[in-house]
Amino acid sequence: MNYLSIVHIMGNLLLVTGCSMSLPLFCSFLYQEPDFWPIFNSGLITLALGALCWWFCRKHNELNIKDGIFIAVFGWIVVSALSALPFMLHGAIPFFTDAFFEMISGYTTTGATILTDIEAVPHGLLFWRSQTHLLGGMGFLTLTVIFLPHGIGGLRLFRAESSPGQVITKEKMLPRNRDTMVRLWWIYIGLNLIQAILLCLGGMELFDSLCTAFGTVSTSGYSPKNASIGHYNNAYFDWVIILFMFLGSMSFVLLYQLLTGNSKSLRINTEFRWYLGFLLFFCGMVTFILWEGNTYDSFFEALRYGTFQVVSLLTTTGFGTADYELWPQAAQMFLYVVCFIGGCAGSTTSGIKIVHYVIICKYMYVTIRKIFFQPMAVVTVRLNKRAIDSSVIDLAICYFSVNIFMILAGGCVMVLLENIDYVSAMSSIISALMNIGPGFGKIGPSENFAFFSDYSKWFLAWNMLVGRLEMFSALVVFYPSFWKD
Repeated sequence: MNYLSIVHIMGNLLLVTGCSMSLPLFCSFLYQEPDFWPIFNSGLITLALGALCWWFCRKHNELNIKDGIFIAVFGWIVVSALSALPFMLHGAIPFFTDAFFEMISGYTTTGATILTDIEAVPHGLLFWRSQTHLLGGMGFLTLTVIFLPHGIGGLRLFRAESSPGQVITKEKMLPRNRDTMVRLWWIYIGLNLIQAILLCLGGMELFDSLCTAFGTVSTSGYSPKNASIGHYNNAYFDWVIILFMFLGSMSFVLLYQLLTGNSKSLRINTEFRWYLGFLLFFCGMVTFILWEGNTYDSFFEALRYGTFQVVSLLTTTGFGTADYELWPQAAQMFLYVVCFIGGCAGSTTSGIKIVHYVIICKYMYVTIRKIFFQPMAVVTVRLNKRAIDSSVIDLAICYFSVNIFMILAGGCVMVLLENIDYVSAMSSIISALMNIGPGFGKIGPSENFAFFSDYSKWFLAWNMLVGRLEMFSALVVFYPSFWKD
């Protein structure tokens, strides 16, 4: 591997991280709270380390795919570690394990927290906490690629951080990788600003609206309030957030095509049609159960709360407006199933992703048809009106299988580490691996992750990273051959 080139890119990552601390620093200055100097010193340390790495290795610009994977895995770890400094220097989160857990949960858009009193944390630190969602939602390396000179491996970095779903759908927008990243980031920032404005127009404070928007479009889930979105108890806020959770879970390439007038792309997009079908089915079922069971006073209340929780969990956002563990068991079961799905490939969501379910279901259908009805026929699986290669089917099945295996194995590990009930153990690993945030049992919507031991927090943090990098990039580093020339 080209270690000096890796250090050079790591320097770029740290420079971006250090510069991004300027916004929470300004926020702390406005509110005149004691987190100004902790943020300032942390930014200074991060910028200094980044400048040293960048300067001494600036002439090393060769990257291969191994280097890209190494940076994709360990870059997130290094950035999360340094991003924990403001919380530790201030004392809001004094221990490194807890601060690292909070930061990697933010960057991986998981939204799982160890904070027991969020509203007691100063505004600057809360803004930095939510800003990790903004940076991590589109992928930290995609932002770094924008600042890299042309031709030094930006495409390899992008591929290392991209999901298998993007490989399957083969979505392309522009021939040059940097141009693609710039346009995707413009769409992403635009959605955040539009949502923040809409929330402000509804009466939400500017600070809260920005933090909420950062956690919505990135489908992440950090809120500046202890009771999450339920704190506001406002139907207008709920529906605005539902809309932008939905937009954040769409493919950003598809959003770009729609913005440029290419409506045909929406009509032929198989994954989006399935996604819409999943969404309508689960929202309808949960709403009906809540209404039929008189959980809420009216059908529209049941629709509001049921739709919010389904969209929040399906898009792996994790916001909450109600304690769904108090709902009927049937509604909870549908919400539990939703946690295994996720949004569209090329979106800010995590999870298994709709495209893998599309391919596996279509493969099962054509296989059964071939075995029992047309044994001599040549049948193909089609996606977006194109036949897909058998290797793509293998990739989808492999990705699905690895996810299920890691959930089962991870649940067993959590039971051994914590000696907790299996519902909480399984839910904790699903929450981390699918980057959802809240779950069931001891990590339900009214609970947090503070009670876990340090061993469990590190294990869950690793699963967050594996889920965010969508398995293969994070797991391949355990192959001995990866470290050989």
